[in-house]
Amino acid sequence: MMTRKHESGMSLLGTLCILFMLGFFAVCIIRMAPPYFEYLTVKSIISKIAMDANSSIETNATIRRKIANVFNSNQISQLAPKDVEVYRSKGKTYIDGNYEVRVPIVWRIDAVLMFDDLLYQVGDPEPPSKPATVAR
Repeated sequence: MMTRKHESGMSLLGTLCILFMLGFFAVCIIRMAPPYFEYLTVKSIISKIAMDANSSIETNATIRRKIANVFNSNQISQLAPKDVEVYRSKGKTYIDGNYEVRVPIVWRIDAVLMFDDLLYQVGDPEPPSKPATVAR
């Protein structure tokens, strides 16, 4: 009498499901990587301008012009220089570059990347711990 051996392993349907999920996550990473790397560039630009020694005595328009020039030379496309707010509050100058990007993934599925840690006080290398507390 012969006995049947039980085979173990994934079925074709299970393998296709795993491949579909891996492909979806690969597409997500490929689509979301460029805006994220651009965000890192924007963050370094704004922090460098906020730390510039001359920025504390410059006017808001001069700081905006400096930001526009650096954005243009670095080919920043997700955030327009006019969307970066430069304002003074209680004798301090703030640069607010918070923004969000909507990235289409597939069909009606979008990813929203929120970059909300780009509020800098001129002369301070780190963003304030609580951006909501800064009053305009």
